[in-house]
Amino acid sequence: MNKYLGFIARILLAQVYLIVGFYSHIYQSITNPNFYNNFQVYLGIFGLPGIFAPLMILVEITGSVLLLLGWKTRLSALLLAGYSLFIALVFHHNLANPQEMLSCLQYLAVTGGLLMVASSSPTAYSLDNLKK
Repeated sequence: MNKYLGFIARILLAQVYLIVGFYSHIYQSITNPNFYNNFQVYLGIFGLPGIFAPLMILVEITGSVLLLLGWKTRLSALLLAGYSLFIALVFHHNLANPQEMLSCLQYLAVTGGLLMVASSSPTAYSLDNLKK
């Protein structure tokens, strides 16, 4: 049973960033031509240069696909954990606002889950297991 828990955790954590990456960035960019520029402006509000936009999209999609497939599981989980921590600290640091505090705690919880996946990889039904 324990080997399946890691698989389930990997899938549930990967889907968060897979859906965000594809829907929030790819689909929105296709349906709204100004979305990418608006995203860069949004990042600028937090003091981040425009180069962060493609990097964030790349990390979300690549990291989540790798995690979903279970290929380079430890690396992809650590990458997404660092990314989750970055999102929590940069975008949700206003802890006086209850909604921001909840968002920060959610990203921190995802970070914890990703660290658990990284510590127990490779999990069942993963491409990492094909090497064995």
